[in-house]
Amino acid sequence: MKPQDILSEKNSLWIFGYGSLVWKPDFKFKRRKVGFIQGYKRRFWHGDNFHRGNDEMPGRVVTLVEDDDACTWGVAYEVTGSLIEESLKYLHVREAVLGGYVTKAVGFVPRGESQAQHLAVVYIATADNPTYLGPASAEEIAAQIAICQGKSGHNMEYLLRLAQFMRRQCPEVEDTHLFSIEACTLALVPYLLGTEQSCDPPGRAVQL
Repeated sequence: MKPQDILSEKNSLWIFGYGSLVWKPDFKFKRRKVGFIQGYKRRFWHGDNFHRGNDEMPGRVVTLVEDDDACTWGVAYEVTGSLIEESLKYLHVREAVLGGYVTKAVGFVPRGESQAQHLAVVYIATADNPTYLGPASAEEIAAQIAICQGKSGHNMEYLLRLAQFMRRQCPEVEDTHLFSIEACTLALVPYLLGTEQSCDPPGRAVQL
């Protein structure tokens, strides 16, 4: 499916982010809303050999896995008019060409607007992607994240910023998968946080 296929001649498009897009959209938008999509769980199962790793040492980034009982919180951005084509071109390179993601249409529910739902574009990496890594324990994922970095920075920064977003914007949500990996990663690399960053106990927010 192409993002343009869900426009139906409308001049507005919603784009849902659940990974780096929640803090770094890097495209122009009209407004943003925190909320969730249903039927998916967020998992650090996708490999990244560009943004947060390389061919020799791929990093771990999140993708969505279908689960009827789950929901994933993130941010949806509304783009309108001429910004639609501009944003989709940028995201095609960032998410599809370099990230290995495909697009799907999902129903996005903004926080506090249970009766409202927007059809949104979301980027998802599936198991048939050559850089897909699949399930692993929190300890194994943490060990990989702790040592990898790519063109966009260290893999641990990606993890910590996502955890920070969840605590600040969705404090009522307990993301066990995310927070357990965060705790394991912090336990492995206290020397990386050292004098430049405060090293809070695992499970607490780290200031970036």
